[in-house]
Amino acid sequence: MKLKFVKLNGLFFLILFVLFSCSKDPETIIETVEVVKEVEVTVTETVTVEVDPFADSTLEGVLTSDKTLSSDKIWLLKGRVVVGDGATLTIPAGTVIKAEPGSGADASTLIVARGGKIDAKGTASKPIIMTAKADNIQADGTYPATGASLTVNSRGLWGGLLVLGKAPSSFKGDVSELQIEGIPVSDTNGLYGGSVSDDNSGTMQYISIRHGGAEIGEGNEINGLTLGGVGSGTVIDHIEVIANVDDGIEFFGGTVNASYLLVWGQGDDALDIDQAYSGTIDDAYVILEDASDHGMEIDGPEGSAAGSFTVKNVTIDGASKSGKALGVDGEIADFRKAATGSLSNIYAFDFVKGKDVELDADADSQSYTAGTLTFANWDIQFAVGAEGSISDVFVDKSSIGSTFTTDAASFAEIVTAKKDDAGATNSEYTWTRWYAVNN
Repeated sequence: MKLKFVKLNGLFFLILFVLFSCSKDPETIIETVEVVKEVEVTVTETVTVEVDPFADSTLEGVLTSDKTLSSDKIWLLKGRVVVGDGATLTIPAGTVIKAEPGSGADASTLIVARGGKIDAKGTASKPIIMTAKADNIQADGTYPATGASLTVNSRGLWGGLLVLGKAPSSFKGDVSELQIEGIPVSDTNGLYGGSVSDDNSGTMQYISIRHGGAEIGEGNEINGLTLGGVGSGTVIDHIEVIANVDDGIEFFGGTVNASYLLVWGQGDDALDIDQAYSGTIDDAYVILEDASDHGMEIDGPEGSAAGSFTVKNVTIDGASKSGKALGVDGEIADFRKAATGSLSNIYAFDFVKGKDVELDADADSQSYTAGTLTFANWDIQFAVGAEGSISDVFVDKSSIGSTFTTDAASFAEIVTAKKDDAGATNSEYTWTRWYAVNN
């Protein structure tokens, strides 16, 4: 019995050995564990944000109530801006207004309509400046160290300033009012004329109007300063117009007086008178450039209403170089359509032979013969290298003729230098941009 027990034990251990020897290897399990860790990161980024510099200084539409600008910022003129009947626009000394570019009906212009007023009182040290948006002039009226971005040849970049009143004018068909040139007929704010001789459109002093004359139609541009039917109650002095496509300053009828006017480098006429203007222009300085036409172009009445202007103390610089004439036409003055008025103390210099003072048609010859168009104290100084006579300058081109050319010797003379009291008062123009550029 003992022997059997031992054998059975041996067999048992053998079975256990085999069982453990035949078991499989341990299984390898690969487990992916995602570990999330919060990290705080600061990112610095520069973002450019466009800021509208005119967000709170834009003029547009029709002003129906009083508005006062401030001189510590540049103002943007956007489209046709009208100072309506009963409203007053006040512009402090030193204010800079820039106009959005455009042409046609979109041309930016400032219109003081009949019944509206402008109170723009600049000073010699702080003139009011109206210019194009492309002009890099700063809010304080100065230019950066790099200099001005525009020149006297930069024209037609915006419209201009138009002031319209209720004073008498002489219109074709003897109508009492008319639409001003430069403004579409669809805009009734462009009407001017009436019967109020002392009409008051406000005050304009020490204003420089630059780079205007945008075209609204073929051959129809806006003047630098347009005065339509403006009355004698309006105050105008120390006005500068630079680089305008059309005329510098044009008087359409009216009775307003204006003094100390400077026009430089206009594309057409510097001083233009129409429709029986019957005010006084006292002291003006005109400087022609390559694109310029006449120093003065003066027309008479268009209807039966008569009027007589007074022009005195005027200097006209022909800007000829070494005897070579500049300008498309570059004439001294042209009288048309039975012009009536008087011109005295006129000094014209730097013109060449052939640039004249002209009676354009029979009606003007008749005005001269009748004594309703008169001349006194004219001095003519030819350009260096050029020479001529009084008869070369004062010319009657009418078909009927007059004694204008022969009479000229009694009211005009050829000079070789400016007399002290001849023409404009130069000291009144030292505030202008023209003076700063050329002196």
